[in-house]
Amino acid sequence: MGVFSRLTDIINSNLNAMLDKAEDPEKIVRLIIQEMEDTLVEVRSRAARAIADKKEIERKRADFVARAREWESKAELAVAKGREDLARGAVAAKRKAEEMVAMLDRELEAVAKSLDKANDDLEKLQAKLKEAKAKQRSLEIRRNAAADSVRINRQVYDGRIDEAIARYERYERRIDELEAEAESYVMGRPKSLEEEFRELEAEDDINAELEAIKKRVAERAGRP
Repeated sequence: MGVFSRLTDIINSNLNAMLDKAEDPEKIVRLIIQEMEDTLVEVRSRAARAIADKKEIERKRADFVARAREWESKAELAVAKGREDLARGAVAAKRKAEEMVAMLDRELEAVAKSLDKANDDLEKLQAKLKEAKAKQRSLEIRRNAAADSVRINRQVYDGRIDEAIARYERYERRIDELEAEAESYVMGRPKSLEEEFRELEAEDDINAELEAIKKRVAERAGRP
């Protein structure tokens, strides 16, 4: 069953409203595009037939125009030869040819209107088809984005990630414990000779810097 009943329905359709009401918008837009493409083929076929009809009518018209001129020449010849009876018959034949030309002119006018209508329909139909394909691409992008979001959220909120983080934290805690254990071994042990000399040297440095500070302060205090 088609989405549209006739070409006018396609041209006047509101794709946004149709897709908003659809339970499966992607399926509906595929059906819409298929029907539009089928209708496009039909309209082009109709236009091709109209063009062929126009060419055939134009050939017939040219033929009857030539006949009318030929009968007019014959009528003139008959009058020149004093054969009024033949001239009368030629004039009658000429008038019939001219009537056919007039009839074919009306047919050409009708065909021209049909071609104008087909051209207008094609332009509107192609615009609607372009709109439908843009909607289809938009739906595909949204579907892919939603699928990616679901996949990412599934991974983010997967319990396995929390478990891995917990294992890493437990590993860090174990390292902290090992480091603390290593530090505990040096606590309370006697200082080595090298450590005592380093402390003495550090104490001398501190004393020297302290004396320098006292000297600067005294000099500033003694200034007038």
